[in-house]
Amino acid sequence: MKHPSQYKNEKVIILGLARSGVSVAKLFHKLGANVTVNDRKPREQSPEAAQLEQLGIEVICGYHPENLVDKTTALLIKNPGIPYHVSPIIDAQTNNVEVVTEVEIAYWISKAPIIGITGSNGKTTTTTLIGELLTSADLNPVVGGNIGLPLCEIASEVSSENWIVAELSSFQLKGTIAFAPKIALILNLAETHLDYHGDMQDYVASKAKILSNQTDDDIAILNWDDKITRQLMPQCKGQLFPFSLFEKLERGVFIDPPFAPIIAGDPLPNAAEEASIRSIVYRMNNDSEQQVLMPLSSLGIPGRHNAANAIAAIAACLIAGADPAKLVEPLTSFRGVEHRLEFVRTNEGVNYYNDSKATNSTATTMTIRSLSAPLVLIAGGLDRGSDYMELLPIFTDRLKGIVAVGETRHKLEHIAKLAGLDQIKIVEPKASAEETLDEAVKLASELAESGDIVLLSPACASWDMFSSYEQRGSMFKKSVHTL
Repeated sequence: MKHPSQYKNEKVIILGLARSGVSVAKLFHKLGANVTVNDRKPREQSPEAAQLEQLGIEVICGYHPENLVDKTTALLIKNPGIPYHVSPIIDAQTNNVEVVTEVEIAYWISKAPIIGITGSNGKTTTTTLIGELLTSADLNPVVGGNIGLPLCEIASEVSSENWIVAELSSFQLKGTIAFAPKIALILNLAETHLDYHGDMQDYVASKAKILSNQTDDDIAILNWDDKITRQLMPQCKGQLFPFSLFEKLERGVFIDPPFAPIIAGDPLPNAAEEASIRSIVYRMNNDSEQQVLMPLSSLGIPGRHNAANAIAAIAACLIAGADPAKLVEPLTSFRGVEHRLEFVRTNEGVNYYNDSKATNSTATTMTIRSLSAPLVLIAGGLDRGSDYMELLPIFTDRLKGIVAVGETRHKLEHIAKLAGLDQIKIVEPKASAEETLDEAVKLASELAESGDIVLLSPACASWDMFSSYEQRGSMFKKSVHTL
C-alpha cells in the first residue's frame, strides 16, 4: 500500500468497528479519504457508530451490503479477528483491492521505531515487561497493539524520541504488506488458532511476516530453543540476536549454566532450586565477553517459561539502547500480568492461581511446570479440534486432580484417565457461565488439601462460555473470593 495521506478523495473501507476500527476511520477521514465503515453487529451493539457519523463518516451496521467493495475501492482495512472468507474480503481479492490491518497503517504513520513482539505464548507478559524496562531506562516507550491502545492511535501521537512496543497477533500480522519493525521478536510457535488460519503453515507464515521487510539495519530476536522459531532463521533479513535457556550463545541473551531439557517421564525439577544456581547473562557481539546481568533467582516472575520471556525482553531492551544496570530493579519487582499465573488468595491452606490467559496446551504445560506443590487443575473451554494428547505427560507427572469444564471437558477427562488420575470431576453446563465456574471452583476446593494449589489454566480459548479470557479469569477470582 501507499502512505495513508495518498488516499485523499479515494474510497477506503473499514471492516469492523471496535476501538481500532474507529481509530483508523478517523485517521483516513482526517486525511481526506472517502471512508465507509461496515460492521455486522446490529446498530444497538455499535455505540461507536454515532461518534463517526457526527464526523461525516458513513457507517453501515447489521450486515455486509453487496458491492460494498468494488473496483473503485482503493483500500480495505479489516479488524484482525474477521476471517478472510467474509464477502467484502472475497470481493476485495476479486477486485485486486489491498486488504490490511491497522498494524500496516500504524507503521506508515509512526515517527517512532517499533518493537514488535509475537509468538504463541508469553506475548502479553513480554510486551508489558519491555515497557517496564524501557521506562526504567528512560527510553520513553508506549505500549499497545494487541493490548492497550490501538497502534494507529499511538502512532499518530509519538515522536522519534519514543519507542512503540507492540504486541502482535498472527491475525494482525497476516494483514501486513510493508510492515517492518526496527526490532522483531518471536517468542515461540505452537499449534493454535488453526480454526482461523486453516493450517499450521499459514499460521507460521503469518507470524513470520514480522521478519519479511526488515533490513540489515534492523534486529530479529528469535527463541533459539524453539524448533519452529529457529527454522525461521533463513527468513531473517535483519541481524540475528537470539535468546536461549538451553545454550550458551556467541551473541544474545541466555542462562548460565544452561537449563537441562525436561525429558518426559523424568521427575520435574524444583523451580526454585533450578534458579538458585543460574544467572542471566548476555553477549552483545561474537567477539565480546559475556556479561552477568543478575542472578536468575532474583527474577520477579517464576518458572522456565517466564525466564524465557524475561531474557527475550532483556534482548529487546539491550538492542534498543537500554543501560543494563537500569534493567535489574524492574526485573526483580515485576510480578507479571493479570490472568497469567496470577496469585488470587490462600484459603484454608490452599493457594489459588488464575492462569486464564493459558489458551492452549503449551501455555498450560509451561505454567504447571513452574509450580511444584500438589496441584488440582481447572481446565477446558472452546473445542478447536485438538485431542490434547500433548497434556498427557504433565497430567501424569504433576496433577493430583482435575475439574474439567466447557466444550472440551470430556476430551480432558479422557487424558486424565490415561494419566491414571483418580480424582476427576466433570462440570456439565449450568444456566450461566458464572454458575458453571462457581461449581468448578467448589469441586476443586473439595479435592485440594492444605498445602495444595488450585490452578485455573484452561488450555483452551474462552469463547464457548465467556466473551474473553479476561472475563473468565475475573469470574474465577470472584468465585475463589466467595468460597
